[in-house]
Amino acid sequence: MSNFRLSRRAVLRGAGAIAIALPWLEIMGPERTARAAPAAAKRFLAVYTPGGTVIDRWRPTGTETSFTLGPILSPLAPVQDRLLVVDGLDMKSALGEQHQAGIIAWLTGTPQQLVSSTGYASGPSVDQVIASRISAGIKAKASIELAVRWATGRSHGLMSPMNIANFEDAAPYSPIPPRLDPVEIFTELFGTLDPSAGDDAARRLARKKSILDFLDGRYSALSARLGAADRQKIDQHLTKIREIEQRLSTTPATPAACRAPTMVDTSDYNPYAGLNADDVGAIKDLATDAAIPKVGKLMTDMLVMALACDITAVGTLQWSDTEAKYTLPWLNLPEHHHFYQEQGGFKPAECELIYTWYSEQHLYLLQEMEKVDMGGHSLLDESVVFFGSEISDPARHAKRDMPFLLAGGGGGLRTGRWVRYPSLPHNNLLVSILNLFGDTRTTFGDRGYCTGPLTNLT
Repeated sequence: MSNFRLSRRAVLRGAGAIAIALPWLEIMGPERTARAAPAAAKRFLAVYTPGGTVIDRWRPTGTETSFTLGPILSPLAPVQDRLLVVDGLDMKSALGEQHQAGIIAWLTGTPQQLVSSTGYASGPSVDQVIASRISAGIKAKASIELAVRWATGRSHGLMSPMNIANFEDAAPYSPIPPRLDPVEIFTELFGTLDPSAGDDAARRLARKKSILDFLDGRYSALSARLGAADRQKIDQHLTKIREIEQRLSTTPATPAACRAPTMVDTSDYNPYAGLNADDVGAIKDLATDAAIPKVGKLMTDMLVMALACDITAVGTLQWSDTEAKYTLPWLNLPEHHHFYQEQGGFKPAECELIYTWYSEQHLYLLQEMEKVDMGGHSLLDESVVFFGSEISDPARHAKRDMPFLLAGGGGGLRTGRWVRYPSLPHNNLLVSILNLFGDTRTTFGDRGYCTGPLTNLT
């Protein structure tokens, strides 16, 4: 590199006595090694798993750059170099009902607005802020929210503070319910990618109409048996579903990396099984529960291809809700997940088995993203994936040492590391995620629980 330097008093001289003072230039300062600023991340996924973890079986051992994943995270060893294990953050903004406050604060960094324990967030979720920046008005869909075996237990299939993670990026920060029906989602998002379907548009419209009619009929029958407050909740839920359906009616463009996922038979899966649920999880839909692994895989495939096809740049996948009152027969666990967390007394061995299975699903997602060629780099390279939960310790509902993972390479995220922080608020992680997308703000969520972006992420 040249040793040429300029004085801070240098001027640019022209003919005669003309001289122009120069602004401060890099060349006036000491020589530094050039480092290009990383490109902003282009895609964001948030993945929710219920019930926290068994932290001592989750936490790695070793050092920041030379570490061994704990038993729960061990399935992710093949992609360890694409992971950033974020340790030592506390969800300090999660104030309210134990589980509800956690899922609300996870992406918003705001306390639950308590109105007889039925309040929602007081700010937007980070995914919707990112969507406003990189997806809304640019992609066919601003964001896509999907869920598997959702609204179990006490929410009885309806939108509730127990099951909502996403909130709109404008006051009053309304809750956004996830999409549930895998057939409906597949048809809406990828139906037009099938060249053999000559009457595809008509089939998509008919499918959409039949789904809404079905929901209207079921909810109308239920509504007649409820009081005014519950009827208002149902009306709000239906309104949100209609808004999402309308947004999904737009046909997207099809980039080179785009292909329709492989559809599977989900006729044994009832996406609205929650409508029949009881408070304690005694009513079981064993056929639907047994289909969870294949439906979850299909939901994952659809999210990956929604990003690859440029249908959206932002997505969320919820593996159930905070109640998690579904059984896990493929793991030989006959009781529902919440039973093993606390309802039947904390059972760490069974919980570890469940959380390890979730890690296997995370592995599948990341490997599928890594397979997608976006033109010399993978979909994962330009993305940020955020894995989280509403609590850390199932037995005590604690929210210290939250089990958070980041993955991908978007925004210069430096992976292959285990970073530990001294009980910092998780809001600091949320604002750091925004920074990876080119947003320069220094706080996010409730400012009382944010001390600034985390260091050592990039």
